[in-house]
Amino acid sequence: MKLSLQLKLGQQLAMTPQLQQAIRLLQLSSTDLHQEVGQMLESNPMLELEESGEESEREHSAQLRAEDDWRENRWQEAWQPSFGGPARDGEAFDFAASSPEPDNLQDHLLWQLNLTPMSNRDQTIALAIIDAIDANGMLSVDIDSLLAGFAPAAGVGADEALAVLHRIQQFDPAGVASRDLAECLLLQLGQISDPELESTADCAVLIVKNHLDLLASHDYAQLMRRTRLRENELGAAIRLIESLNPRPGAQLSPAAAGYVIPDVLVRRDPSSATWRVDLNPDSAPRIRINQDYADLASNSAGDDGSYLRSNLQEARWFLKSLQSRNETLLKVAARIVEHQRDFLEYGEEAMKPLVLHEIAEAVDMHESTISRVTTQKYLHTPRGVFELKYFFSSHVSTSGGGECSSTAIRAIIRKLVAQENTCKPLSDNRIATLLRERGIEVARRTIAKYRESLFIPPSNERKRLAMPVQD
Repeated sequence: MKLSLQLKLGQQLAMTPQLQQAIRLLQLSSTDLHQEVGQMLESNPMLELEESGEESEREHSAQLRAEDDWRENRWQEAWQPSFGGPARDGEAFDFAASSPEPDNLQDHLLWQLNLTPMSNRDQTIALAIIDAIDANGMLSVDIDSLLAGFAPAAGVGADEALAVLHRIQQFDPAGVASRDLAECLLLQLGQISDPELESTADCAVLIVKNHLDLLASHDYAQLMRRTRLRENELGAAIRLIESLNPRPGAQLSPAAAGYVIPDVLVRRDPSSATWRVDLNPDSAPRIRINQDYADLASNSAGDDGSYLRSNLQEARWFLKSLQSRNETLLKVAARIVEHQRDFLEYGEEAMKPLVLHEIAEAVDMHESTISRVTTQKYLHTPRGVFELKYFFSSHVSTSGGGECSSTAIRAIIRKLVAQENTCKPLSDNRIATLLRERGIEVARRTIAKYRESLFIPPSNERKRLAMPVQD
């Protein structure tokens, strides 16, 4: 085999660092973009935050007002009591409002434990029980596992631990420290003191103790035969059970709320009856090149000048990537709003089918770019805040030759279920028939898939007894 050298001309796309940076910024969410901009401000001296004169003036005015308020109210601190501020004229001081609230369920239970007279031995057992209670208020371990945590020399018995557990089960919230769902409901039913609900509570206790499985399966006919209750009595008892809280500790252990900063704002222009699409100025901080440093870079020589010029070039590429990201996001959002105008006008049932390929052709970009733009980007509309991917959905053919989006079908299913007779809920076959009457051809298994995605239980679990007639 003879070796030889050959020269060929060709084109090849190279992923330059600048292009990689532009693609990375394009797929960042607003929160990640804030972090990226913050890191760039720390590492590149050429960049600085851009603040308008009005913002600086407002900050200066707010600082002056804060100083004036401090001088004006400084004399009040000398006589204010340590437990809180003074009461208003004619009002009594609210000691309960000034007391700190418990941070979580454990603190709330420990606070009640400190107010409960107990021996040191019982308090040790109570602390172990409270430590084993999860965020929902349920006891996460059984009594045997709890006793295994004590030293053998302590001699703690099961009866002793159960006695302390029953004391804690009387704490607030009602149903706390329960070992299962039935015990949780029974504890709450036992604390009902309304005489008018006494007979209904007795029926509810009977159902929870012996027939909770029939209640879970909504087998009301079998439940009436087993309990020998009339329909109105059974209905009142079931409604009382449904009013109880199966997770009593959740109210004292709230989940952290997640906040979304919309990237695009959609407003209706009343003068022209059109929809206006703008970038949210709060979604990304406004930065600029420090002109003093830029002038210094052009006049410096040696290593210092080379360092400043390299940072200046990097800053310019970063600003160009940010501008490209904003232009692309605004262009894609405007096309989506133009396509889904009926949704903004009439709601989810008017949503049109849309795929990435349609927007990619409209803005002359690749589908992968559209996918990056619509991921973790949010649109603020008069109907709420939605992710851009929400407006993309598959289509189902209609009898008239048109198309209906899957989002619109889900909205119709939700509306039909909300308007159904709870005594005779709609089955999946019946919902498919109603949609067929509207010209939408959907199979029963597709209805079941959409219903499950909406977290709507099947018809047998949605069935309810008739409300008793009130005289």
